[in-house]
Amino acid sequence: MLMRQGAVPSLHDCLPAALPRPRRAPCLFEFVYFARPDSVLDGVSVYRTRLRMGEHLARKILREWADHDIDVVIPVPDTARTAALECAAILGLKYREGFIKNRYVGRTFIMPSQGIRKKSVRQKLAPIGSEFMGRNVLLVDDSVVRGTTCGEIIQMARDAGAGRVYVASAAPPVRFPNVYGIDMPTKQELLAHRHDNDFVAIAKEIGADRIFYQELPDLIASIVDEAVTTGAKVREMDCSCFTGVYVTDVGTKYLDDLAKVRTSDRGATKSMTSENMLTTLQITERGNSPPLPKAPAVGIA
Repeated sequence: MLMRQGAVPSLHDCLPAALPRPRRAPCLFEFVYFARPDSVLDGVSVYRTRLRMGEHLARKILREWADHDIDVVIPVPDTARTAALECAAILGLKYREGFIKNRYVGRTFIMPSQGIRKKSVRQKLAPIGSEFMGRNVLLVDDSVVRGTTCGEIIQMARDAGAGRVYVASAAPPVRFPNVYGIDMPTKQELLAHRHDNDFVAIAKEIGADRIFYQELPDLIASIVDEAVTTGAKVREMDCSCFTGVYVTDVGTKYLDDLAKVRTSDRGATKSMTSENMLTTLQITERGNSPPLPKAPAVGIA
């Protein structure tokens, strides 16, 4: 933008003509996981796209398993709620809230340590036993990345009395790291990458009786079709964490360097905030009040 005193600002393309023009390709994973449901990204309602994700997911289940024995659809809070609601409606099944969320524990997906992630799931979610007891449950999650969180949740459902536990992911198998803002693990940490999309092996590792993943074309259609209805100019998405094809030329060296710092425990760095938070929760659960931090001294001039 060129701004002159007393003149109307004007826009100029400063990119050399020899270079390729920028491509409008919003991150697909933002719609799946990170954005709030009331967000509007590039003119597209996140809530409406997640309803469409749930519809596509349900239709896939019906195509592949028309004679299913699912009794109830339960979301993994919070992001998956919208997709689960529409999934249940299309399947003609009851939608029930089966987990109560502790609002004082952050998102386990982006916690740096494997131990912290695993430990925090039990402190983050509490099952409602009546919704699981004796039922075959379809747990709808926004995505399955490492499998650690999902495995813990499945075990919690079984401990609460569920008969069979099935999992449906509103996103396709995540097989590659995201390099455009979401701190996603290395390829070796990703469940689908380790098992090369062997869904039987994936289900076995996380303890599910069966797993369903969204098809990538259906996920893209969920956003693009919604964009068309609102007149938003979104026709291409960045799908790199599902395909390994990045909209910018990140290069092998960059990915290799990134992998060195994105180990399962993030190298030597840990989120002390997450660890302290979990410790505080444990103290509170035992009935003791944690000591209040001392206020810093403030000088008055």
